[in-house]
Amino acid sequence: MPQASHTLTPQLLRQLTLNPADHPRGVAHLSAASGLVRVGDRLYVVADDEVHLGVFDSSAMHAPGALLRLLEGNLPHDKGARKKAKPDFETLAQLPPLPGHAHGALLALGSGSKPQRETGVLLPLNAQGAPAGQVGTVDLAPLYAPLRERFADLNIEGAFLLGNELLLLQRGNKGNALSACIRYEWSHFAPWLAGLQPQPPAPHNVQTMDLGEVDGVPLSLTDGTPLHGGAWAFCAVAESTDDSYHDGACVGSAIGIVTPDGQVKLQLLAGAPKVEGIAAQAAGDGWQITLVTDPDEPRTPAQMLQTHWVL
Repeated sequence: MPQASHTLTPQLLRQLTLNPADHPRGVAHLSAASGLVRVGDRLYVVADDEVHLGVFDSSAMHAPGALLRLLEGNLPHDKGARKKAKPDFETLAQLPPLPGHAHGALLALGSGSKPQRETGVLLPLNAQGAPAGQVGTVDLAPLYAPLRERFADLNIEGAFLLGNELLLLQRGNKGNALSACIRYEWSHFAPWLAGLQPQPPAPHNVQTMDLGEVDGVPLSLTDGTPLHGGAWAFCAVAESTDDSYHDGACVGSAIGIVTPDGQVKLQLLAGAPKVEGIAAQAAGDGWQITLVTDPDEPRTPAQMLQTHWVL
């Protein structure tokens, strides 16, 4: 079990504001940011209670973000009804070139925590990392079925490429404290994702992870991002809930690094922001870490935060 070396204090970069005229419900912000990918100056944010992707410009932090539609239709206005109907996009990953996507793509994944949450979306990118072309959907049921046999409360909250592997991150909770890192060979996964193989590959490695606890509540993975040389970074929260469906109080949060040999280093975050998306850039003597939050309140804008991890 990793021990936190000290506490970091993240700085507020911006709130995830939008032009309300662009939002189907007239909302002026994203309220449930759940995954983050940086491509050049673009910061792509997926929200678990939307059918759109948020796009923000890192060179214009005060400008409202834009929305890109991922799925047709609109979600109900009522919070409870929307929670039942939402595709629950908890994960966003940048993919390298694959069949049909010469410049790569973004992949949003439903969490798999309910049957209606088993849809993935592929968004093609151009050579500059901008959206290009029509989105395509992926039925995640055959991918998630064998995982559900292993994880009774399946809740996929992170995905990213690390070398020649695709990693999925399973989030634990108070009912099952262990999170997990699920690894697939990318050369086997890409053909299925592109529709060239009928069945997804089986994972070649599943590693459970005990991240410790805060006030008796386990820290659980909420997103991850590649670093270099086989290392990767993650964010985690201690949310007081017994399952993947119901929200609870966030009593602690952290970021961590997993070294190539599997060691886990952890640092708690001051103020316990509920961080659910992470991106990293090399910066001087360490890593500049960008995070997005899910305040679990539709009227409250999600935040984009930043901190620095010194190596």
